Amino acid sequence: MNFLTRGAALALVVGASACGGGTTTDPAPTDFAYAVSPAVYTAGTAITPNVPRSSGGTPTAYSVSPALPAGLGISGTTGIVSGTPTAVTPIAAYVVTARNSGGTATAVLIITVSPAAAPVIVTQPASQVVKIGQTATFQVVATGTGTLTYQWSRNGTAIPGQTATRYTTPPITYVDDDTVFTVVVADVYGGRVTSNLAKLRLEGLFIDTGRMAHPRQSHAASRLTAGSKVLVSGGFAVGVLASAEVFDPLPGTFTPTGSMLNARQNHTSTLLGNDKVLVAGGQGGAGGGTALATAETYDPTTGTFTLVGPMAGPRYFHTATRLPDGKVLVAGGRASQTGPDLLASAEVFDPSSNTFKPTGSMSAARYWQTATLLANGKVLITGGYGVAGLALASAEVYDPATGLFAPTGSMATPRYGQTATLLASTGQVLVVGGYFSTYLDSAELYDPATGTFADTGFLISPRYLQTATPLPGGKVLIAGGTVGGYPLATAELFDPVSATFVSTGSMDAERYLDTATLLDTGEVLVTGGWSLNNAGLDSAELFSGAP
Repeated sequence: MNFLTRGAALALVVGASACGGGTTTDPAPTDFAYAVSPAVYTAGTAITPNVPRSSGGTPTAYSVSPALPAGLGISGTTGIVSGTPTAVTPIAAYVVTARNSGGTATAVLIITVSPAAAPVIVTQPASQVVKIGQTATFQVVATGTGTLTYQWSRNGTAIPGQTATRYTTPPITYVDDDTVFTVVVADVYGGRVTSNLAKLRLEGLFIDTGRMAHPRQSHAASRLTAGSKVLVSGGFAVGVLASAEVFDPLPGTFTPTGSMLNARQNHTSTLLGNDKVLVAGGQGGAGGGTALATAETYDPTTGTFTLVGPMAGPRYFHTATRLPDGKVLVAGGRASQTGPDLLASAEVFDPSSNTFKPTGSMSAARYWQTATLLANGKVLITGGYGVAGLALASAEVYDPATGLFAPTGSMATPRYGQTATLLASTGQVLVVGGYFSTYLDSAELYDPATGTFADTGFLISPRYLQTATPLPGGKVLIAGGTVGGYPLATAELFDPVSATFVSTGSMDAERYLDTATLLDTGEVLVTGGWSLNNAGLDSAELFSGAP
């Protein structure tokens, strides 16, 4: 028919003919057509009744050929087409015949039944952290047209019989660690959607993941906003590195990205609000010991670094803290490897202008200190190595509103190379380990409300230059570090509820001067560091976290 190839009229009247050869009292129907033609309907959705019209005599009966799409029907007395289509149907022509005692008329009704909108997952299945012998339950909430069906898969393979909205695993064994689960949600009209990946990890367990392209120690790492990827930059192997790479949790691999414009180690790496990363200072040069004033930003959309700044002066072993307004506070550090080189100065990086501006100085010059953003937007500076060649017990607080540092209570124990971690549940800061004439196992809690420190338990093992990572459940993972020049593989958890440290699984490699980065999944990525034989590591591990 020409109407299909040319996409012609809404309804085509084929004609009318008189029935029989005798005298009739009713005129035959004429100008027979439907209100909507072509008609496009959606599978699973009731249609607006399609009403015919005609001139001449009033039809008393209607029929259609071929049969309408499944779920649709025609009234034999009124010709109205109605119903709910139940199957996707390509464009087709249906000839409807209207008749009365005077004759017949035909109209071509063009109908297409399109797929329903694909189901939408409202609540994605969440990653689970469980102990050996426990079960894990994954659940999905979805909306869609008609009855939805579900099929759960483990590592890409469908699990027989698991077709409900939730799936509970058998008791977990070691082989189940790092397993990935998904669910496909489908409707009866052909629409389907696959959930995000939900990962199963064993509590307190480190598992090797992909290796970096280069061994690295004294490097830096920042989690990117998009996809929980991690940028790893610089560090030292045989020499100081300018290279950088990006870790992708799925599939757990590192991919080289553009190199920095300056090779550097002992630098800082800070995620900015625009998803770029500010890399500042550190040591570079031919021997790898020259303090740098340069800074650059990494753009994950292009995979390239661009020079910004520079800072007012060179610095390494400094801190960099992103402030609530998106600016970055850079404080302290060393300006060279010789002489009275310790810094009390600080400056602020403004990402809107890519420039650094001096701000108030600290009351004490220090390096290997900590800087922790408090819940009130201020920054707590603790300890560090002082100009007298000793660890410092002093602490101070930077106020972005005034641009000034103000002294606060001192720690009970002087220390440098320690960690300081904000506890989200209390707003306190946990200060752990470090060095002061010996390797420290002590810990203290800073209370911003009172400006004081209080002792809180002891580490299971003394640690210096370790990592500390706050976990989603409120605990803090303390891992690695060194004692007497020997790197550690052990790890422990601080529980803020009981204010105690408990042992957890050990890393597969002893390491310090490594990095630890919390991922969106609740896992912690540990990269590189110095190993037992004083060589840089290219290995990386994932810690599965703790409830």
